[in-house]
Amino acid sequence: MTTGGRPLDGAPLAAIVLTHNEEKHLPDCLSSLAWAPEVIVFDSFSTDGTLAVAYAAGSRVEQRIFDNYAGQRQAALGVTAAEWVLFVDADERATPELADEIGTVMDRPEPGWWIPRDNYIFGRLTRYAGWYPDYQLRLMRRSLAHYDRTRPVHELVDLASATPAGHLAHSLIHLNYETVPEFLDKQRAYARYDAGQLWSQGERARPRNFVLQPARQFYWRWITLRGWRAGVHGLRLSLLMAYFEWQKYSELRRMSRGR
Repeated sequence: MTTGGRPLDGAPLAAIVLTHNEEKHLPDCLSSLAWAPEVIVFDSFSTDGTLAVAYAAGSRVEQRIFDNYAGQRQAALGVTAAEWVLFVDADERATPELADEIGTVMDRPEPGWWIPRDNYIFGRLTRYAGWYPDYQLRLMRRSLAHYDRTRPVHELVDLASATPAGHLAHSLIHLNYETVPEFLDKQRAYARYDAGQLWSQGERARPRNFVLQPARQFYWRWITLRGWRAGVHGLRLSLLMAYFEWQKYSELRRMSRGR
């Protein structure tokens, strides 16, 4: 279903924002995309004020029932005729520096561009423990892009080109987790998903997994990825991610017992 502004024939770039009940984050997100020739809010039938925000910003609105992120992004590629598509989440912001850089690369031969993200976790810019550069393949030539439908979460896009995607220097701002409860809820969901992936690959939980995997995760976050550079904040994140590694194998064990 299409509402709002009309599609722009021959637009060089369309910025697409996937939404569901994002009235809190969407105003600032769309404001940061005002430079884009075409802005599309690709909504999964929000029940809050998301659509009103989109209309007020002059964005075009498309709606589709949500199945998974890969399916949603793939469908969104089909609602514009723009040569390039930039995917931005509602809790992300495009800086003027990033906008300027995007304008300089669309004539280059690369089929897409990885964009780093500055993640704000619990209100703090987090550059260590694995949250930077956090590259995301978000800028792509629309005609070459195809999302892997076997990856409904942490979706991957394949670019039909022998030329590899490039890497931009300037970041998206990502207002990632505002509170600890929000972080815990999302990581529990990821733990269940990851456990399901392990199960489908024939993996089963073994006693050593409950010790070695969390220990490895903590070492990787705290030492290898220099979480210690962020002090108590880095320690908390490293410990939380180690705990959710344990949670993942607990979910895998429940699957085995439920069989």
